[in-house]
Amino acid sequence: MEGLSNATFMNSTELKITELLKEVQVHHSPNFTKLVDDTVTAVKESIEKIPNDFKVTADLAPKFVRDIGADKVEFKFKKPSFIKIGGSYSIQTLARPQVNIDLIVRLPKECFHEKDYLNYRYHAKRCLYLCLMKKYLEKSPSIGKVEWSTLQNEARKPLLIVYPAAKLPAVPDVFVRITPSATSLFSISKLNLKRNNIHDSNHGADLQATPKYNSSILEDMFLEDIEIIHRFFIGWKELRDALILLKVWARQRSSIHVHDCLNGFLISVILAYLASRQQLNTSMTATEIFRFTLNFIGDLHRDHARSWDPSHFGTTLRLRWNLLFHPSSESWDPIQQRLQLKESFPVVICHPSGGFNLAFRMSKIGFTQLQEEAAMTLKCIEKCGDGGFEEVFMTKIDFAVKYDYCMRINLKGKKEVYSSVFCSDNECWRSFEEKIHSILAKGLNDRVKFIRVTWRNTQCQWSVDDGLSVLDKEPLFIGISVSNLEKAFRMVDIGPSAESKEEALQFRKFWGEKAELRRFKDGRIAESTVWESEQWTRHLILKNIAEHVLCRHLSLSKENIVITVDQLDFSLLHGAGDPISYSGSLLGAFDVLSKRLRLIEDLPLKVSSVQPLDSAFRLTSVFPPEPHLLANEKFESPRVNKFVPSCIPPLEVMIQLEGSGNWPMDEIAIEKTKSSFLIQIGESLQKMWGVACTATENDVDVLMSGYAFRLKILHERGLSLINKEIGSDQAKRVPSTDKKLFIHSQHASMINGLQSRYPIYGPVVRLAKRWVASHLLSACLVEEAVELLVAHLFLNPLPVDAPCSRITGFLRFLKLLSQYDWTFSPLVVDINNDLSQTDVKEVNDNFLQRKKGQGEIIGPVMFLATVYDKASEAWTGLSPSAPELKRLVAYARSSADLLTKLTFQEETGPYRWECLFRTPLNNYDAVILLNGDKLPYPQRLLFPSKVDQGKQVAIGHASKSFQPFLLPRDLKGRREELKNKLLVDFNPSRCFIRDLEANIPVYFLQKEFPTTFKVLPRMDSNKPLTEEKLPDNPAPRVRSCRRNKSENGSFVSKLRDHFHEFIHASMEEHKTCLRDTIEKVDIKVSPGSHADEESVFNIRRDSVN
Repeated sequence: MEGLSNATFMNSTELKITELLKEVQVHHSPNFTKLVDDTVTAVKESIEKIPNDFKVTADLAPKFVRDIGADKVEFKFKKPSFIKIGGSYSIQTLARPQVNIDLIVRLPKECFHEKDYLNYRYHAKRCLYLCLMKKYLEKSPSIGKVEWSTLQNEARKPLLIVYPAAKLPAVPDVFVRITPSATSLFSISKLNLKRNNIHDSNHGADLQATPKYNSSILEDMFLEDIEIIHRFFIGWKELRDALILLKVWARQRSSIHVHDCLNGFLISVILAYLASRQQLNTSMTATEIFRFTLNFIGDLHRDHARSWDPSHFGTTLRLRWNLLFHPSSESWDPIQQRLQLKESFPVVICHPSGGFNLAFRMSKIGFTQLQEEAAMTLKCIEKCGDGGFEEVFMTKIDFAVKYDYCMRINLKGKKEVYSSVFCSDNECWRSFEEKIHSILAKGLNDRVKFIRVTWRNTQCQWSVDDGLSVLDKEPLFIGISVSNLEKAFRMVDIGPSAESKEEALQFRKFWGEKAELRRFKDGRIAESTVWESEQWTRHLILKNIAEHVLCRHLSLSKENIVITVDQLDFSLLHGAGDPISYSGSLLGAFDVLSKRLRLIEDLPLKVSSVQPLDSAFRLTSVFPPEPHLLANEKFESPRVNKFVPSCIPPLEVMIQLEGSGNWPMDEIAIEKTKSSFLIQIGESLQKMWGVACTATENDVDVLMSGYAFRLKILHERGLSLINKEIGSDQAKRVPSTDKKLFIHSQHASMINGLQSRYPIYGPVVRLAKRWVASHLLSACLVEEAVELLVAHLFLNPLPVDAPCSRITGFLRFLKLLSQYDWTFSPLVVDINNDLSQTDVKEVNDNFLQRKKGQGEIIGPVMFLATVYDKASEAWTGLSPSAPELKRLVAYARSSADLLTKLTFQEETGPYRWECLFRTPLNNYDAVILLNGDKLPYPQRLLFPSKVDQGKQVAIGHASKSFQPFLLPRDLKGRREELKNKLLVDFNPSRCFIRDLEANIPVYFLQKEFPTTFKVLPRMDSNKPLTEEKLPDNPAPRVRSCRRNKSENGSFVSKLRDHFHEFIHASMEEHKTCLRDTIEKVDIKVSPGSHADEESVFNIRRDSVN
């Protein structure tokens, strides 16, 4: 059976890859071939119309010629001696979506002098030749448009992009890329890597070698010499398919599919190299070739270095990567040429002729990133389901998803970038990339694992007519991967000792005013930098370091440096700071409570364990409670300078007692016994330590150390039944409260352990919960489900590492929601690796059983399984439904796109960070605005609330009897009197929602208005009201606020009648709604409303599609 399952698994993966190849591979159909041939013919005909000996001068591209500093660029036009199709089209390996046909145009030798390899003359003439071609190409009726591009982001080597006028539905975006070649134009010896071919009079005789400049010309000279690629790819289908798979893989990874790393041509060269070494053979499938190639790349940094045998042309594999084909020229000196290449470039893929490095653009950091991605992909294939197909080929990994910190530097108009010239040996932009990488690497040191600097400045709409000076309008991007949070959040960096004068001087020179001499606890006196920070702002330390070193060494202002790290912190603030800073005092208060509970002696059964259940204890609550002035044992008449809240949220704590066989068997009797224990516990706490307690039939609220702890008891007999293999009869004997407590305790324990392993987990969960609530989805996706979804990101991060920043983690949460296949796959969250193969099979069986029972899937569709909940009943057993999940996915996709967009560009117009937490209301039929000043926690509202559309049908005025804050005059009196003013777990909005749901029947909503409506806190309570008002005189008092109304009438009229009764009911009529809730609510109802404001709570009866 095991062999059968493995075979089935492999067949499934191969089937998916086959379908992927069908999807991305461009078939050379007759229509497609005709379109390409017609376009190439049109290009040739346009070139033929250019008159020979036409005098070409710098006037065709004056700014380009000026900026690269070329002279003597005039020539007489001659027609190209050779035009042919090359690239992927010639070996049938085109892959969507980038369908480009490479057309090689050989520049005629008559247009060049023998010394035009000097001082950018070749590059200038190359550009002018293309400029003249462009003028005639634009006149052809067979050509739609002609644009400029560049070769691998190298601005000094522009290309022409030709779009055919005819369109083919199968490949609508096909274009022809005209690339000039320079075969036999110059002597190869003149372009030796040790020569300097940029003569600058300012440098005198001190001329440095120009290997990259020389390689830029050699690249064009060897452009047509691709015989080795044709030799292996023509007639070898599996090798062609493997090349397409590798292209798809690379394009999905923005960090490697870039100018200084990998492209389709280099991939084909690597495959040809492996084939030439007979490491690939025709019996291998495309998948096997793909995996072998990744293993070849990814294992190089782990394998021991091979010794180089000149007779075998082997490869040195430690710090530098060198691929050398068997030489095609007998005159090539392999040892001498190899040494020159190794000294000039970090990565060498030597052309068969021996004189040119095909990978001359590849940087050391780019190749390191390539190796890391290859190794990560192999891990995906090994550990992920279906051979990692989704993670390897279908998951887009851009900068915002991969890196923990993304930086954007605006260098527009910064003349220091260009120093003296735009282009020397290397382009100034590439040199600036290296400079920034060097500065950040020195400043961040061991805090980071990777720093990726790329400036894709020529990917914008650019023309050679604009010259090179406009290429700074695109920002420079930096991606930073954190090594670990302990190092990243370190506040002190220790430098050289005071005795090392030279090193200390260099340290101070680099850090400037941040460097200071300090004495440490071990007696050392050393230079150091200190980054003072509050606990809740430690994630900003890395940002502060980066800003300091970049501003100091590049003369930049902080306005030009944007680091995506704290842009969403506003959503978690409570007043001036983050309430998570109070977590230390909360955990300390819980420890005191736990010890006191265990010390109680006058209980029939002693307390054996105490476990916190509330999300505040595991640092995942959006707003952890602050210590309250009135919830302390020792109390004095306070003198406060800030508002004191009148409400306090309770924090659930679970208690287990010693075992006993005397517990009753009846569920009601068990609950009564628990209540007796809780009352006695409260009395003991009050008697022994003077702790204020409030007892009810269900629980006891303990006020101590500034917090309200709500005690719950887990019945030990119920726990024993849950832990055993129980039948249906026994399951009925387990009280539902014990089941809930057990599930909550298991969840809390596991999440608490996960938080200790990943400190950034808590902030990511808080952002996710805030987002869910802001988009009116908290009723269908409970906070425990959100915690498990985020946990999945940390436990199963492939194809990337676990996130180490809150914004990156939040973006991945949105991606998970929007991209996961909820319809056909259960999401299994195994926090402690407790699930066996049998458990996984049980989860899959439960998932299939639920799908089978749902029929048309009208029930919950998100299956979230854990070791304690294999049937997904605890958190997603009732919701979200299919329409709710559809809306959840749509909002997550939209938010992820916006977050990615904001990472890469400036905030413009309505697209701002705040929009991530604003939700549109145009899908709702009724919007209810509550007076924000009458809510228990008004400071948690993100935005003021308003409704711009719709008709107002009801209005009520808020009572002054409730205030969310206690005024100074309210804080005078005896201790008991003041504590009676503290409202535990009081939330008028929640009571209103519960009452509203009870008075608007579900069937009515489904028949008349099968949609969602929203409760939205209103901060601008002084807004004028223009529509119908309720009567000034209240209606007669009735025994209940929930009258039975006639079924006749519209939804709006029924809702208005209910509001009327709700507002004017007496205190006694609202005894189920916690005191005087109703008279404290300001209500405004508008059907068909729309707004962009955010709410912290909402009502959902049924979701719209």
